[in-house]
Order: sequence, then structure tokens, then C-alpha cells
Amino acid sequence: MISHIQAVIQRIQFADGIAPLLMRLYLAPIMMQAGWNKFQSFDSTVAWFGNADWGLGLPFPELMVILAAGTELIGGALLVIGLAVRWVSIPLMATMLVAAFSVHWGNGWLAIADSSSWLANEQVLESAERLSRAKEILQEHGNYEWLTGRGSLVVLNNGIEFAATYFVMLLSLFFTGGGRYTSLDHLIAQRFK
Repeated sequence: MISHIQAVIQRIQFADGIAPLLMRLYLAPIMMQAGWNKFQSFDSTVAWFGNADWGLGLPFPELMVILAAGTELIGGALLVIGLAVRWVSIPLMATMLVAAFSVHWGNGWLAIADSSSWLANEQVLESAERLSRAKEILQEHGNYEWLTGRGSLVVLNNGIEFAATYFVMLLSLFFTGGGRYTSLDHLIAQRFK
């Protein structure tokens, strides 16, 4: 029985580049969009990065925005083609850590507020009441059916869930690389072998 399982595993190993490919293709547009958003709203992002009262209070906010946006845009593009995947994973992981700890940490784990979750913090529990009240207002004064016709109304809690998930995916890519047969890294390595 064990030898049959081993034989099956050996037959499917040729496709072990598919998992890193899928992670790269999932992460790339997320990173590129985040970088693009920072460049599109450069002045307001710089203000948010630099202001200690209502923003992040980071030093050298212009430079920080350029570094973050550039890392996300260029890193995302490199993920698409599978070039320098291990190397580009490092600054992208750093960006996710900065986002998790400077932006999202105070909001707990959940990205979308779910008061029934065992991960719900006080902020999430309070959001259930706010969401209920918002629904009542919209049902009375708005076109509620149209507003909810494509999905439910939710409260964006903005916790660390997404940043942590992206970090773990990038960490995996750091260890696996871009993927056999599916990345330029693999093709270059084969060429110079």
C-alpha cells in the first residue's frame, strides 16, 4: 500500500511548480494594486504616513511611500513572471509586517467584522450594533434591495488577517521559489546548470 502511495506521489511531482505559480498569481495583483493606490494618492498617502496625530507617524514619509509603493508594484510584476521570487519576497514580507504592526494591529485579527467569531475583539463586537443600525437606516431611507443585491453589507474591521495571510504566502514563496517549470527563475537556473 505504501509503495503505491509513493508511486502516485512520484508521478505528480512533475507538477510541484503549480502551487508556487498559483500563489504568485494570487499575490501579484494584490501587491500591484496596493502600490498603484499609493502612487495614485501620493500626497494623501504621504500625509497619512507622516502625521503622528491621525496617521502612522513614520519618519521620511515621502521616501517611505516611494519605497512601499515601488516594492509592491515592482515586486508584484516580478511575481507574475517568476523572476527573483525569493529575493523579492523579502521586501514584500517586510512591507506586510509594517502594514500588520503599524496599520492593522490595533484592530485585532479579523479583516471583516464578524461578531460571532471567536476572534472578535471589543471593536468587532461593537461594530455589530453599528451595522444593525446602518441596515435599519438604509431599509427605511435607502434602496436597501439594490444596495445588497450583489452582496451583504459588512463592516471593514481592517485587522491583520490579510497582511498576515500574505506574509505567510510570501514566506512560502521564499522557501519554494517561483516554481519548477512555471517561473523565469527555473528557466534561468536550467539554462546555467
